[in-house]
Amino acid sequence: MADLNTDLGKIQLKNPVMTASGTFGYGKEYDEFFPIRDLGAVVVKGIAPFESPGNPTPRIAEVSSGMLNAIGLQGPGVDKFIKEEDYLPYLRQSGADVIVNIWGRTIDEYAETAYRLNGVATDLSALEINISCPNVKEGGASFGTDIKSAAEVVKAVRASTELPLITKLSPNFTSVGDFAKVVVDAGSDMISLINTLPAMAIDIHTRKPKIANVFGGLSGPAIKPVALKMVYEVSKAVDVPIIGMGGISSYEDALEFLIAGASAVAVGTAIFSNPYAPVNIVRDIEIYLDNNGIDKVSDIVGSVKF
Repeated sequence: MADLNTDLGKIQLKNPVMTASGTFGYGKEYDEFFPIRDLGAVVVKGIAPFESPGNPTPRIAEVSSGMLNAIGLQGPGVDKFIKEEDYLPYLRQSGADVIVNIWGRTIDEYAETAYRLNGVATDLSALEINISCPNVKEGGASFGTDIKSAAEVVKAVRASTELPLITKLSPNFTSVGDFAKVVVDAGSDMISLINTLPAMAIDIHTRKPKIANVFGGLSGPAIKPVALKMVYEVSKAVDVPIIGMGGISSYEDALEFLIAGASAVAVGTAIFSNPYAPVNIVRDIEIYLDNNGIDKVSDIVGSVKF
């Protein structure tokens, strides 16, 4: 049987398939379908220093080849995440490798969340920094579209924790390779990409936006070619492990990302229609490798030919 062990530098995973933050809850919700410890890692929904109710409904809409969402980073806050039994305590006993996505409205809030989670570092594999959040001190501009702000966030988080850091990049930037270099120089150990694309949908009967927030983040198969291009671009720009995501719903999709240069992949929107999608992709990657005489999954990483 092929070796699925995945080297992400400072962390080692049993296989290259994880969940995308915001699509898998906090793990417990899906443990009834399959043992979540069978995945490479569970990436939990975004955690901030405070509890967040998220945006008003409706905040999800199905669109052609994908989904719009404007959940608004609803979450329990770091204190409840650490203490309450449905969150970290449950993940601890599940045996899953856990990555926590963190966010804030200011740089200090990112640093505070990282610091608090550093106190339970033995239960976590890494932190994923969501820099697609609005910087309230800079008039609401996203950290993820301003190189200087992104670097400052990563530096602040790096100073607040010993955990390995993954920076999740926004696709809303013209030179994603340059952006990746900046956050790596600031202390990020890995890169994940892409986050959702801004989009809109209208109900022709009411003539109102389908999302109460008007705009939402587009995910699903529609964004896969964009994500694949950006993963390849970043793989040529930086020498750190990359986690690719965006429209992955089958093992073929996952393999494209690995061949393009990602060392691991995250499955997101596909989970809403098929909760077994991530674990099925693990199985099917192994079958593909065995059928093609490939000994290790790492042998296909970055193997695209021209």
